[in-house]
Parts: sequence; C-alpha cells; structure tokens
Amino acid sequence: MRIALFGYGKMGKMIEEIAQKRGHEIVAKVDVGAEDIDYASMDVAIDFSTPDSAFENITGCFEHGVPVICGTTGWLDQYNEAVDLCNANKSAFIYASNFSLGVNIFFELNAHLAKMMSKLNKYKVSMEEIHHTQKLDAPSGTAITLAEGIINNTAYTSWQLEASGEKIIPITSKREGMVPGTHSICYESSVDSIEIKHTAHNREGFALGAVIAAEWIQGKTGVFSMKDVLNLS
Repeated sequence: MRIALFGYGKMGKMIEEIAQKRGHEIVAKVDVGAEDIDYASMDVAIDFSTPDSAFENITGCFEHGVPVICGTTGWLDQYNEAVDLCNANKSAFIYASNFSLGVNIFFELNAHLAKMMSKLNKYKVSMEEIHHTQKLDAPSGTAITLAEGIINNTAYTSWQLEASGEKIIPITSKREGMVPGTHSICYESSVDSIEIKHTAHNREGFALGAVIAAEWIQGKTGVFSMKDVLNLS
C-alpha cells in the first residue's frame, strides 16, 4: 500500500515506522504549504497535520479520489462539508479523535457504563484528561468523544471545562511533561465512586490504529468510523 503522510511531526514519523514494518511504502510527506502534490502516487492519505490545514488536505485528496484517514482535531466545524465532498467524489473517509485500538474499546465501555448509570441520579459524573504540554487543544478530541458518549446515553446535555451544573459534564484538562494521554471518567456519590480510566504508555498505539484503518479502507467507498474497522458496531 502506498501511503501519503499529511503532517510529518512526531505522529507522522511513528506512522511511517509502523507502516514500513507492515510492508507499506511512504510515497509522500506533505507539510503545510506544500505544492505539486502527486495524488496519483497515493493509495491512501493519513492526516495528522494541524487544525488550520486539515480540511484543505482532506478535500484535496477527495477531489483526486484518494481515501483519507484523519486524526487531526480542532477542525470539526467543517466536518459535514468534508463528508459531503467525500460522498460527492465517491471517495472514502475515516475521522477519529483517537485511533488507538484500546481507546476505541474504552469509548464503547464508556457508553455502556453511561447507560447503566443513567437512572442513578445520586451519582454525578466528571472527567479528567492529561496530555503533554505541546498539545494545543483543550479538552482533547478524545475527551470530547467520551463526553458525547455520556451525553448520548444520559440526561446530561453538554460539557464544559472546569464547570458545574445539573446537566453539564465538567472536564478538567491538564498539560504535563510528555504524557501521551490519560483519560478518566468518574461517577461519584456520597457513599462511593466508580471510575474508568485509559492510560496510553506511548504514541505507538495511536499510529498502529491509523495504519490498520488505512489497510481496512482500501477498496471501500463512503464515510466510516473506527467502530467499523474494529467491528464494534
């Protein structure tokens, strides 16, 4: 498989290493402002770029029939437009706030726990996420996905940073050292607490999941998620 990397930072380099170990070829490393992109050489594009460049990267690929795996967060106000362009060009697209296989299992666990807790109104939920100091967005895309999993299965209606309210999920975001990512959800009452937590030990899990998604999307048309890749639907 011929892979183009849009964004060649730490994640891009890790994806390159894992893709090559799995027998794939990296045919392009595209950074911001690149010109003369050879779309014809690509079987799939993996985008871990920046919020400002992701939409342009994605749509450029769709216009040339190149499927896209995108893990860039912070641009989702244009997500629906990207989906429309993908479908109009009969391309293929997977966006995930986190491609880690373990995190995607954690998403499902989070949603299932939220359903179980939905009628136990003595418990109040809160969330915490910890990332490295170079992470720009807060809360993380992963934390937002977890919050949405709770909102979709309970009476909570929104999330806010460092907030409180009857139907608001408070999220605490911390930036410390070189932490790859830790996400915790806690349901607390006056008598006990229930907590689930995912801790990433390194970036390898994120990169491996993106490569597996790129392998899976070959030959497909449409918009998918990691639930489809992992057969969790």
